Formats: sequence, structure tokens, C-alpha cells
Amino acid sequence: MKYAEVIVPLPLAGAFTYRIPDAMEHAVSVYCRVVVPFGRKHCYTGIVAEIHDRKPVEDREIKEISALLDERPVIRPYQQHLWQWMSSYYLCSTGEVFRAALPSGLKPESETIIAINPEYEADEQLKPNERTVLEALSSSVGLPVSELERISGLRNVFHSVNSLLEKGAVAIRESLKQGFRDKTEMHVRLAGNIRGEEELNAALASLKRAKQQEKLLLDYLVLSGTVQVPGEVNIAGTPASVARKRLLAYSGIHPSVLNSLIKRGIFVAEEKTVSRIASPDADTGLREAATLSEAQQKAYGEIVKSFETKNITLLYGVASSGKTEIYIHLICDMLSKGRQVLYLLPEMAVTTQVTERLRRVFGSRLLVYHSGFTDSEKVEIWNRLLHTEEPAVVLGIRSSVFLPFAHLGLVIVDEEHDASYKQQDPAPRYHARNVAMMLAGEQGGKVLLGSATPSLESYLWALNGKYGMVELRSRYGGGMLPEIDIVDVRDLRRKKRMKDTLFSPLLREKIDDALSKGEQILLFQNRRGFAPLIECQACGEIPHCVNCDVSLTYHRQLHRLVCHYCGYSTSLPSKCPSCGSTELKMQGFGTEKVEEEAGALFPLAKIARLDTDTARTRNACRRILNGFEEGETQILIGTQMISKGLDFENVSVVGILNADGLMNIPDFRAYERAFQMMLQVSGRAGRRDRRGSVVLQTSQSGNPLLQTVRNFDYPAMAQVQLSERHTFRYPPYTRLIMIVLRSRSENILEQVADLYSAGLKKRLGACVSNPVCPPVTRVQTLFVRKIMLKMDMSVSVPATRKALEAAHAEMRQNPLFRQIILHYDVDPQ
Repeated sequence: MKYAEVIVPLPLAGAFTYRIPDAMEHAVSVYCRVVVPFGRKHCYTGIVAEIHDRKPVEDREIKEISALLDERPVIRPYQQHLWQWMSSYYLCSTGEVFRAALPSGLKPESETIIAINPEYEADEQLKPNERTVLEALSSSVGLPVSELERISGLRNVFHSVNSLLEKGAVAIRESLKQGFRDKTEMHVRLAGNIRGEEELNAALASLKRAKQQEKLLLDYLVLSGTVQVPGEVNIAGTPASVARKRLLAYSGIHPSVLNSLIKRGIFVAEEKTVSRIASPDADTGLREAATLSEAQQKAYGEIVKSFETKNITLLYGVASSGKTEIYIHLICDMLSKGRQVLYLLPEMAVTTQVTERLRRVFGSRLLVYHSGFTDSEKVEIWNRLLHTEEPAVVLGIRSSVFLPFAHLGLVIVDEEHDASYKQQDPAPRYHARNVAMMLAGEQGGKVLLGSATPSLESYLWALNGKYGMVELRSRYGGGMLPEIDIVDVRDLRRKKRMKDTLFSPLLREKIDDALSKGEQILLFQNRRGFAPLIECQACGEIPHCVNCDVSLTYHRQLHRLVCHYCGYSTSLPSKCPSCGSTELKMQGFGTEKVEEEAGALFPLAKIARLDTDTARTRNACRRILNGFEEGETQILIGTQMISKGLDFENVSVVGILNADGLMNIPDFRAYERAFQMMLQVSGRAGRRDRRGSVVLQTSQSGNPLLQTVRNFDYPAMAQVQLSERHTFRYPPYTRLIMIVLRSRSENILEQVADLYSAGLKKRLGACVSNPVCPPVTRVQTLFVRKIMLKMDMSVSVPATRKALEAAHAEMRQNPLFRQIILHYDVDPQ
């Protein structure tokens, strides 16, 4: 009897053993997908990791594989090795890595279907919500929970469904969700009896009195390539089929005319599988890669030389130095060798511009992969890379590291310093930069890290010779770095020169001057919403989230108070809920308030806002950026999304409205992050043949960090920060592991956290901290405590994992531990 070890997409250690049915014995292979039962009712899609004939020693029933989904493997062998490394290093299960790696369309699982019990007799005592649920179910044979909530309009149907179950009004069953399906499209072609010019002429002659049908046939012949000019028929081989939608759009004729031609036997309709990602004109008008400048050519040559001895190289180039053109030349080199390239970017917003630049050079060889695509589009990209080994460049965000590359020759990690490369929730909490290095190592490829403000980790490894380093110090075309003016807003407010406004006189003057010249402006405020909090002037009451220990942010567009941690929202109160006072004052400001005040100060300018509220989809983000790039918008207001590698040639002024908010964060990386963000957004100004201007508003004008920003002096900032990190034993000189414990009971959480910390100290010593309260002590109804492990770089990860697993096993003996949710965050950002 054959058995399979199957990885299921659940946070459970190891693989699970299933019996292979006799009918599948010769069909099931390693790395293919199977549907397996799990628990009493659920089914999941798993990956076969191993096939063997060893009978399990446990005295229990071995479940059988329910279905085989693939005739051949759906992942490559190296991918399982990568998953195992991620599981080990990031202290999670292989199932969690598998869940993150495969697109959802490749992981169908069972879902609960709710249906009306046909034997139920109506009960007059039903509650309103129960009646609503039954009405929603009445027009279907069954609905999943998400669809039932959508149709009924109820936010949480579980209480009503449970009540209806008790009354026998509904029944539930498990059903496997529909996975990926090929996209099909209706096409038309000439009928089989029209094989030559004689038959075609006869068909045209029969349509002399049906002018619209005749025109439609001639239009088809043009689109199918049978004729170049209507009226000049020249059949060479079998005419190609034409998409029905395309033909009707081209001819402008009603579909009924096409149906008549099908009934006449002139056309045949057929359904064809088409690509969701391919564009018919992708390879039209391709250009050669641009000629590199002398400085770019020098950097390009140094990178190539560095790759002879180093697997990883850091390209440290100032903003607007032309790093992207160097990337394009390196990509061309790899494609010419038959290798593949992965080009990583930190966020979806940045991919919009870069996609257009790469598309002009690489056409259909460019694949774009990020969260803005549908599951089906992601599956098509996955399958294309899995089933072909053709040279291609994949442009994507962090999840792109999971794609099944065949011959990966180069990974480019642009803006490698960006914290968005680190996955937060759920597990695996991986850093895409580090995974990309392991991925390239698995395939014998090279890694190029690019940034104007490298992470201190990468910078230190480059200085120490672990990585190669290439510097690009000059802007493309000889452009000058922008001039940065530091404005002391505290002094201006004291002198009453900046009262009830977010804009200093200097910033207003610069914006007015830029607008008069037809130039554009970027305004940076790294906080969305209108106001971070509302305070009662009488008693000091501040509205807080009911689920989280955090104040609610006022969003003017929604006219509601919103929690940025759990999404809870409530209406804006007209008076204080504690004392009844109507003196409610908004404190602080976000991008919405900046937008409102900018509109009042510059009424003739068209203003747009780019943050996660306005750019939730790829089309919305593209629309905002294209509008600014094409000059339709004069002022663009945004969060950190506008600081990441965007290129706008007409931007002459950048306003950083609140530098203090970037620096005053309780985190050892705060100054590094603040420097990177301020320098990155400053680099958007004057990116061509003129010098730009940056106005940096702060109440800490004497802060030494701001002087390094003004001078664009990254090495000086790095020297100070690395010295402090070395003194206080922080990365890159140590490795951090954060153990996060959560519970609904704060008392139990504190007890367990103290016991857990003590148990870890016995095994790992002084590197274990006492439990601490984070700045936000409760999130989504759960209280939070953290234990930090500060490990020497020489300590092996497997040894640390073994100690953590032993401490975890010991704690599981404590009944209180059942009320704790625990996870590990390795290399927290």
C-alpha cells in the first residue's frame, strides 16, 4: 500500500500521512496537488511532499486522498527546499509557507454552505434577522457565509444561523470551492465548407441583398488576415478565428446580424481558451534599451565585474541617478543568455511607472505579479513560469519570490531598504530581500540591491566586503540635488507667522512660484485621514476604539471616526460622551486635512491625494499617478507611497509638512527610517535639468539628523547610527526575535508571559528580555505582550528554534496557555 506525506495550508507542524487509493497509485506524484479530508468535515488542497510504503506506526485510521488535481507537479523541487528554509528561519510551519506561496486559485478548500431545510414549517416567532436570513436563502439551493452576509446585509450572520439550526429551519454542508478555471472567449470562423476563393465568392454573392451581413463578413476577412483591403479577396490557407467581441466592436453591427450568418452556415461559433495576461499588441513598437551615460556605463561595468566574485552586490546611487536604466541593461544581458530575472519593488504603487518603462523594451517577455491582480491572473502567471522555461522578467512585490522560476539568473531588489518588503501578518513573517537571496542561491543566480538610502544591514555588509558595492554619485544628465530648507515651525508659531495653518510662509511662497511657472508640487505627510484624534476641551476625553487601545482617526471623506488597526468605525459625536460638552477639537493632521487646506490656499490648482484610502486598487493608483505624470494634476499629496522610486520630471517643489512625526517613534530604527523617507521624497524634486526645492517643516530644527538630510549625507547618518547600534547591541550586530503573546485576559497574559520569559532565560540566558507592553497594548480585543530575544550573530538559528520549541512544549502543560495566541517575528522591522 502506498502512502503520501501531504503538506496542508494550516499552521501545523510537519506533513500529514494519507493513503493513496489504488486507482490513483500510478497517477499521484511528488509535488502535485491533492484534495484531502482534514478534521470531521473540512477538505483542503495539499501538496504531496513524499510517496512511500512505510505503514504509519500510530494506531489510528489513515484517511484516504479524496482527489488528484494535477497530472504533473505544480511546484519545482527547489521550492520545497526554500519553503523548508523559510519554515526553519522564520519559526513557522511549512503549511503556513505553502499557504502564502501558492495563489488562492490553486488552493481550493471546503466552505460551509447554508441552505433552507425543505421540511421546515414556517414559525411565526422568528426574529427579524432570522427572517432576513431565510429570505436571502429562499432564492437559492444554498449560499456560503460570505455570500449570505452580502445578500442579507447582515454583518454577522452566525448568531442567526445557529438559532435557525436549533429550530431546524436551515441545514449546513461542506462543499469544495471552485478553483482556477481557464478563461474562454467566443470566436467565429468561416464554416468548413468554405475552403477556397470560389466558395467565398459564392458566400459573398449570396449576401448582395443583405448589406450588413456582407459588411460583417468582409470585416471578418480583414481582421482574420484573409484580405488587406475590403473587396480584394485572397485566401491563403484556413482563415484564423476572430473574437466575437472584437469583430462586433470593429464593425459596429448588431449581434443579431452575426447570428444570422451563423444560421446561414457561413460562420461557425467556437469557444476558445484565451489568456488573461497576454496583450495582442505587447510586442508592437518595442524600443532598444537607452544608451547609458558615462557614469551609468561605469557603474554597469563595475556591477558585472563584482558579480564575478560576489553573489550579492549593493548599488548605492543617489535619487535620479538612472539606476533603472542600468537594471534594464542587466536584464537584457540575462535574457540573451536564456535566463530569467526577478525585479522586486516594495509596493504596488511603484510598479505602475516601472511597468511602462520595462514594457517598452521587453514587451510580452515582461510579467507583472502583485496583489492588484485577480487570483486567476496570478495562476496564469504561475503556470506560464511552471510549464515553460523561456527567458522572462517578472516585475512584482514581495510575494513574487514564491513563483516557480526555472532558470533564475538575476534578482533585482529595488529600494531594498524599504520596510514593505517585510511581511507582518499572517505568517510566514518573512523579509523578501532575504528570501530573494536564498532563492537566487538555489538557482545559481546573482542579487543586485539598489537604493539611494540602503538599509544599515546591507550597507555594513558591503563595507565589510560580504557584498560587493558600486556607487553612483551623480544624477543623470548632470542634474543638481535639490536645495533643502529647514523651517522651524515652533519659532514661526511663537511669532504668530504660522497661525491656524499647516503651510509655512516659505512653503506657500515656493508653491505659488512653482504654480506660476506651470511646475508641479509634492506634499508629504505620512499619516492618512483628517485628524489623528479628537479631544474634548472641557474634560480631555479622547474617543478610543472599542477593540484596540488606540485613539480613533477622523476621516472627513467618510465623516466617521475610524480605527486604523481593526477597521472599527463610528459616527462623529456632536458632543462629548463623558461630560456632554460640545467643545470638541481635532488634534494633529493627516493627508485629508492637507488636501482641504491646499485646496483653500491654491484654489486654481488641481489637487490629488495618494494614500491607501484613495488607491485601494491598481486602477485607482494608476489613474492618480498617470494624472499627475501627464500634468492634469498640479499638486499631489500623499503618504510614504509618493516617496518610493517615482519619477516625475516636472516636480520642482517638495514639502515635508511634519518631519517630527517621522523621528519621534519609539523604535531603534526610527532615525534610519526617518532619514530614508525624507531623503527619498526629497529626491523627487528637480529630477531633470533644473534644481528642485524642498521645504522641511519641523519643531526640532537643531536635530543633527536633519543636518545630514539637508546635506544628503547618508554615510554620516550611517556612521552615527551604526555606532549606537554597536553600543547597545542592535541589528546589524545582533539578530532580534520578537515573541508576541496575545490574550483576551490581561491578567492571564501577564502570568503566562512572565512564566514563558523565565523558561526561556533558563535555556538561552541573558539574551531574553522581560515581557514588555508595546505602545498599543490591545489590538482587535486582544491584549499584547512582547518578549525580545537579542541573539549574537554567531548563534545558530536551529539551536535557537530547538530551545524555543522546548520552552513552548513546557508551557503547553500549563492550562492557562490554552488562552494564549503566540507567534514569532524574526528580524522584526
